[in-house]
Amino acid sequence: MFFYNFSESDGENMTVFVTGGAGFIGSNFIFYMVKKHPDYRIVCIDKLTYAGNLSTLEPVLNNENFRFVKLDICNREEIFKLFEEEAPSIVVNFAAESHVDRSIEDPGIFLKTNILGTQTLMDACRKYGIKRYHQVSTDEVYGDLPLDRPDMFFTEETPIHTSSPYSASKASADLLVQAYHRTFGLPITISRCSNNYGPYHFPEKLIPLMIANALNDKPLPVYGEGLNIRDWLYVEDHCKAIDMIIHDGKVGEVYNIGGHNEKTNIYIVKKILELLGKSEDLITFVTDRKGHDLRYAIDPAKIKRDLGWEPDTMFDDGIVKTVNWYLENREWWETIINGEYQNYYEKMYGNR
Repeated sequence: MFFYNFSESDGENMTVFVTGGAGFIGSNFIFYMVKKHPDYRIVCIDKLTYAGNLSTLEPVLNNENFRFVKLDICNREEIFKLFEEEAPSIVVNFAAESHVDRSIEDPGIFLKTNILGTQTLMDACRKYGIKRYHQVSTDEVYGDLPLDRPDMFFTEETPIHTSSPYSASKASADLLVQAYHRTFGLPITISRCSNNYGPYHFPEKLIPLMIANALNDKPLPVYGEGLNIRDWLYVEDHCKAIDMIIHDGKVGEVYNIGGHNEKTNIYIVKKILELLGKSEDLITFVTDRKGHDLRYAIDPAKIKRDLGWEPDTMFDDGIVKTVNWYLENREWWETIINGEYQNYYEKMYGNR
């Protein structure tokens, strides 16, 4: 099957749609792309739900090659209109409801955004023609691994085995993306990443929540005994991988992106307390999450072999950079905690 390879000359007229670009990973990806490919036009589409924060994008809002559009990816009419207007070459879909605990409370919105929103984007891609549609997925579609088998890792061939409404919705989207490739010949790629961390991480997630609570001398809630293991990936390393996939990855392929930085939750919490000079007495163990996955661990051999990617940032270095970022950008996360961040859009666009 034919697939498109990009050349340097394509960049001058390249328009890239980044959905969910006001969220954690999406915003970091936009910063990475603006720096790496200054000739590209970047169009950010974001509904600005609880996890979308327009103030995060303040460094690029006035860039002449950047445009922000407040839009739900499920809004078929407006999505199609935007595709016709901008004629994107690449679509990178970060837009997703992504908090596991919220998916347990209200599965419906996860199914709508993560599955039907993906369908809407791909239908628009089919109608208006794109060179690459990239679906950003998660290692959670594989389920979990036993704690006593450190030799086991997720590969691209690991069967899908979901544990939560969130991971089930992401797995469903992945299958739909693959079906659109096989049925309609849509030029797609999929990446499944391990847990990301770094600047602009929404404060209800583990690492920023622990940093914020520790700085405010509040209890640090840890599920169960804190022995669940995650493979942590510094967000800039993830952005670099996606950039490589959309330019050089083979159409139709899935690529796992992992950091080879497996840590227990309790190790991370204690490390944050150590870096902030806070007492471990702040740790409070709470009832474990329903269906809580034990261990995630990715084997990124394929992306290293095919594209030459590997992570640059080891966890003990990345967590120092992350803690320092939160210390230096308290206003950013404090406005999220108090809810003021949701007024930023009206401030910026209310009179436009």
